[in-house]
Amino acid sequence: MLDILHKIFVGPFIEMSHAPDLLVQVLWEGFVSGTLYALIALGFVLIYKASSVFNFAQGIMVVFSALTLVGLIEMGLPAWLALLMTVGVMYVLAVSVERTILLPLVNQSQSTMIMATIGLSSFLIGFGGFIFGGEPKSMPVALLGIPTGSMQFSVFNGHINIQNLDLAAAVMALVMVTTLGIFFSKTRIGRALRAVADDHQAALSVGITLKQIWVIVWFTAGIVGLTTGIFWGARSDVSFSLQIIALKALPVLILGGFTSIPGVFIGGLIIGIGEQLFEYYWGVQMGGGTQGWVAYMIALLFLWVMPQGLFGEKIIERI
Repeated sequence: MLDILHKIFVGPFIEMSHAPDLLVQVLWEGFVSGTLYALIALGFVLIYKASSVFNFAQGIMVVFSALTLVGLIEMGLPAWLALLMTVGVMYVLAVSVERTILLPLVNQSQSTMIMATIGLSSFLIGFGGFIFGGEPKSMPVALLGIPTGSMQFSVFNGHINIQNLDLAAAVMALVMVTTLGIFFSKTRIGRALRAVADDHQAALSVGITLKQIWVIVWFTAGIVGLTTGIFWGARSDVSFSLQIIALKALPVLILGGFTSIPGVFIGGLIIGIGEQLFEYYWGVQMGGGTQGWVAYMIALLFLWVMPQGLFGEKIIERI
């Protein structure tokens, strides 16, 4: 019994101390995964900040935008033109959502809006399958100018390998989170987005147009989804199964808070690094595959201590 406990609780830390270069490699891979999880969750936060609704269609928006880009490139269009046209498709989608879903359901209950996003998700899955088919597609990384190859660095008398693609993804995620964080906190439109989320009628009374705000926020979420789809698709094939990765946004949002853009990045890093460490050092002892559930266990532990997350808004209710 003591041997088992020693193997579980002490063995991994001994392994970390004996191979610090390997630990750094695992931490880097967790950092990259965490930044990509943060990108996924960022799309959810944008919609939630403007409508107080959890957008269940965000995962399929990631897939739909990536499939659109790959499909246009496969038609023979230059990569830059395909990218611009995909951005245009996401704008059309944002306007369509505003006209057909958001405006007719303004001031309806949250459950109604949530069901509407679930319906949108189902529609995009069917529509995307009809247009692009169900076969996985490869993201043309070279045509999009995304760096490939790897770099090697000496660390602790060993070495670590850093994929150029992973480095580009981490930098892009950091830039998008920082830019959108400043946008929401410092600009007039950003403050208007928060006003719309707090009270639609109050926002209308001070001259804030819901149409413009909702188109902007859904279009921005679409661009975030496109960026996420490009980098996730570059690491694996682009297919509808990619939307399952969007479920990792849930523990990230629980940790960072549903309304905090910086919290998304911190929450993503905690989940990404935590699951990589657990999978490598403890996963073997548990039969592997811990990445499928350890993120939710981390989120559950945080819920016990901080129900609103690290940066979530505290809710005060009268009893």
